[in-house]
Amino acid sequence: MLIDEILSKFIGTESKTYYSFETFILNLLKYHLEQQQKVLVINNDNLRTLGDAIAEDGLDDIIGKTIVEIKLNLDRTPPKIFVDQFFSRFNRTEVSPDFKNILIINGRPISRETKERILIELNFLSPQFRIILWGPEELNKIVTKHKKEANKIANNLFALRLENIVSGEVRNWEDEREERIELLIDVYKKRQFSAFLGAGVSSSAGMPDWNTLLNSLFVSYLAKEFKHSEAINDNDIKQIVHRLNYVDEPSALMAARYLRKGLTKEQSESQAFINTISDNLYKLRDSKKDISSKLIKAITNLCMPTQTGARVKSVITYNFDDLLERELETKAIRHHSIYKENELSDPDELPIYHVHGFLPEDKSKYTGLEEITLVFSEEGYHQIYSDAYHWSNLVQLYNLRENSCLMIGLSLTDPNLRRLLEISARNSERPRHFAFMKRLTIEEFCYEKEKNGTEKKQVINNKKAAEQFLNGHHKLNEELMKELGVLIIWYTSYDDIPTILTKVNNE
Repeated sequence: MLIDEILSKFIGTESKTYYSFETFILNLLKYHLEQQQKVLVINNDNLRTLGDAIAEDGLDDIIGKTIVEIKLNLDRTPPKIFVDQFFSRFNRTEVSPDFKNILIINGRPISRETKERILIELNFLSPQFRIILWGPEELNKIVTKHKKEANKIANNLFALRLENIVSGEVRNWEDEREERIELLIDVYKKRQFSAFLGAGVSSSAGMPDWNTLLNSLFVSYLAKEFKHSEAINDNDIKQIVHRLNYVDEPSALMAARYLRKGLTKEQSESQAFINTISDNLYKLRDSKKDISSKLIKAITNLCMPTQTGARVKSVITYNFDDLLERELETKAIRHHSIYKENELSDPDELPIYHVHGFLPEDKSKYTGLEEITLVFSEEGYHQIYSDAYHWSNLVQLYNLRENSCLMIGLSLTDPNLRRLLEISARNSERPRHFAFMKRLTIEEFCYEKEKNGTEKKQVINNKKAAEQFLNGHHKLNEELMKELGVLIIWYTSYDDIPTILTKVNNE
């Protein structure tokens, strides 16, 4: 079994293939070194240390402590960019003085020119190390030597990767978060940066969540249907809606389709339906919360141009509302809301792309709102999902490919966004985007509130086992997001997010 045959087993997008290849090589090398009574230490934290593994006593004819760095296809990256990226990591990580060698393993055939340029530049920049570059020829020798084990590893990649994750060193997640924030600061400074905003941003200012909005629209629909009946009042309708959602648990998009048809009595979305959504959207805002929330202010501050130009190139929002635009206006930040095809911003304006539609409270400030595609029901979602060249897909994909992106208030469960992330990650072996995600605490997991709302009941008896499970659960989520090119920045309280964004901006 040769290395190209093995690669064909788990071929997919570049990022998925890379992680499968990495798992295969690490486990094959580990077995290969065990036969030599040597040790391979797999590195599950390559933000802090260089390389994917360490061969403590070298391997084969390579003598001395060796850093092992795994790549899939070096020919896809210009040698200068690879060397710059390598030494960027080299400069911010811990490299012990007793290291003798750096072994770079590449899965695909590499041109002689690329190989020579990489070796010359790496040897020039790091003369204290011996640089070795392996390709398919060297890997095939090891595969041939351990055919049975290589086949076994190739057929159990997911289980082995999971084992590496769960059995790896358990570090303080807050320390890991600080290291990722430092990376975020680095990419923010480079001015190739975009922000992707989801429902969590709007909810921080009291805007209704999806289910609350749907419930309100259900009430509007049922009230309209039963307006001539004296037997059913508003309280009855609310009880019916609550019970319907509890018992039936309809898909949100399916429920929206049902609502649209009920409210409009037409086959296509009408202006009346859009107005109904818009009215309910702002009517339901929790007025106890500041419309300029700490989070919205922190995002706006990130967008503030400096003397040398803007650091945030664009904002992509999946929210219908105009809360960000209002805050940008208060800070006198020039911006342009884009919510339809063929709309362009000026070079000195920050483009705000409303890729799921735009429903500003004051419609008189905007033109062409009747042309929007509102991604509210299944029809709108399917229209965008099925059209690869829809302007909103092109905008998202362009920013994901060209910029480093920070995702705020997004659950990252949307199939279309995940599809676009996967496409953008094809030529990238390392994550270049960041996403805030809520981390389950042991208290939240092991206890639940009693009905009185003041006391808690323990529902998981073995807290130590629960803690081990949660560590593995969070690590697995991190690995799955890495395949989409995303590094997770965990938080436990929503107040953590504006604090982190302020730190990024101040740096």
